[in-house]
Order: sequence, then C-alpha cells, then structure tokens
Amino acid sequence: MDNTSTIGYANTKDGVSINERSAEPAYIPRENFELKKVAGGNSGCEDPRLTKIGEKIYMCYTAFDGVGPARVAVSSIAEKDFLKKNWKWSEPAIITPAGFDDKDTCILPEKINGKYFILHRVGDEICGDYLKSLSFKTDTVKKCIRIIGPRINAWDGLKVGISAPPIKTKYGWLLLYHGISKNHHTYRIGAALLDLKDPAFVISRTTDPIFEPEESYEKIGVVSNVVFPCGMVVKPARRGGEDMLYIYYGGADTVVGVATIELDIVLRALTRHSKSQSRKRK
Repeated sequence: MDNTSTIGYANTKDGVSINERSAEPAYIPRENFELKKVAGGNSGCEDPRLTKIGEKIYMCYTAFDGVGPARVAVSSIAEKDFLKKNWKWSEPAIITPAGFDDKDTCILPEKINGKYFILHRVGDEICGDYLKSLSFKTDTVKKCIRIIGPRINAWDGLKVGISAPPIKTKYGWLLLYHGISKNHHTYRIGAALLDLKDPAFVISRTTDPIFEPEESYEKIGVVSNVVFPCGMVVKPARRGGEDMLYIYYGGADTVVGVATIELDIVLRALTRHSKSQSRKRK
C-alpha cells in the first residue's frame, strides 16, 4: 500500500492454470539501494529475470530506492532451496553503473568463449557485456556493446529492452524484446535471433511485432497499452505436435498473463521461412 515493489511466487503444472500462489513475497527489498527514500514514493524490487546456471538460479532485477536512477541487482539461490520455497537468497549485488538508466538485464545460461554474457539496456537500446565470472563484487557491467536500438517511425521507434532471458535454439539465441512506439507509447513484443558464438551479433530481427496489447486487461490498467514479458519457457511437443513457447507477461501493469505460440512459427519468421501464425491467450 506504500508503493513498495516485491517479488511474488506462483506455480503451475500445465503452464496456464495456477496451482498455488504464495501469500507472502518470495523476495523483498533488503539493501540500502532498494529501500524507500521518499515516503509513499515508488521503490523496491521489480522485473525479475531468472537464469539457471549449474545448481544455482540467478535473478537479475531492477532495484530502486525512489531517488536515483534505477539499477540492476543480482541475487542467487540454490535450485533445491527454490524448489522447496526456502527463500535463502544470497546478498544482492549491484552490477550496472551508477548514474545511468540501465535496466532490463539477464545472464545467458552458459559461457560464451569462456565468459558470461550479460544483456542489459542503456538508455533506449539493448546492449551486452562479457564478464569473466559471476563474482559480482568484482565483475560488473562496464560497457555497452550495442545489439539493437529503436527504428525510426516503427512500432519500436522510441525505446527497446529485453523481455525474457533468451532461449538457445539450433539457429541461434531466441530473444524476445519489448519496443515502445513514439506516438502512442504502446509496449509491443518483437523477436531477434542472436549468434550462438557471439550473442552481440544479430542474425535477424522481426520487422513487425509478434505480440501486442489487444485484450481489455492489456489496454486498460495502471499503465495502459502494455504487454511486458520477463519469462518464457518451451513446452516440448507431444506426439504429432509442435514445441510451444509460453510467454509470461504483465498486462497494463495490472495482471499477469500467458501467451502461447508454436516455437517453429517464431523461428521461421526469423529464418526467412513462412507459416501462418496463430496464438492463444489467457
């Protein structure tokens, strides 16, 4: 009620129906850089993006104290503790530079040429950086290797940022990203394919959005005309079916929804093939 953001927990067995939603947060603000400095103002922990590396789950999230520019912090938890809902998170560490609008961050799940690749956003464009280790007390994001930026007079003409952590495919790393239109300030989702050996290299990028606000709960809310994913998973195909991509997103900053699409449809759009598109929402 005092505008403090915390991170909740819910689970689903089929990817759509919620089986459990915890009454208490799974993660709360703990450090000075995310504790409220202005009474009643916005602050806390938002937009978590999780990556499993080895037996740990790393969570990049936006930390905001209500005063300075928001920064990205990282905390980790043992996979076994996460599954048991023993919220024994490590002490969070800030990984983005002070004084910059730098958010929308995730870690790729495996090393690239012996280093960890970090996706983040500086200003209005998606950037990357390579870190030698996941020891964030010493290794932090220090540079912006430009990956993609806004396109003039397009649906993503004002600003772009990553959505969910990318998924590895045989064609490349599949990255979904949000783009904001300049005139109507609508959040839509596009897709890009990043090179497996160097994710800073863009193989392809969709011309049009693949997902946009259409339902009333996406068009009207606390912040209207927004679909904003932070997580996605691939559900393997059953006999005779297709692998399905489940995209979990915030709708108008008011609800959490899931959209599904055949993974092959997205990959075909990025690899110069065509196929009719269909999508389901809930």
